Amino acid sequence: NTYTYQHGKLFRKSNGKEVICSKSKWHRYLRIGINGKAEALHRVIFLYHHGYMPKITDHIDGDRYNNKIENLREVTQQQNCLNKKHHKNSSSPFKNVYWHKVMSKWIVCMNINGARKIFGYFDDIDLADLVAQEARSKYHGEFARNY
Repeated sequence: NTYTYQHGKLFRKSNGKEVICSKSKWHRYLRIGINGKAEALHRVIFLYHHGYMPKITDHIDGDRYNNKIENLREVTQQQNCLNKKHHKNSSSPFKNVYWHKVMSKWIVCMNINGARKIFGYFDDIDLADLVAQEARSKYHGEFARNY
């Protein structure tokens, strides 16, 4: 093993220096060169600790630069999607809450096992957000993200 791990970073055993990771506009994650191939740092750290490279590795807190091992977990594609942050281009400041033009109300909806489920229409956006948070907690469990 040519690296040591400390607090989400890799260091070279040969000289103790931190492995420099690159960011680019084409990749959303820190990347490290290994044997001439660029790999995502969080996946290499997972491999270092668990001995295998998962198909998908999730940052539990949603911070793609927090590569501490306790923040990384193996997930399915569906679980990874549940843990995504709120879209900036949404019609509301809250996840799973949207403005319904025809009804002139806030609608709470999300996909549950591949099917769109509506949780209600609301005049009050804060109440809609509360309903959305409860629905995420119920249906998404440990993968629920409320921001």
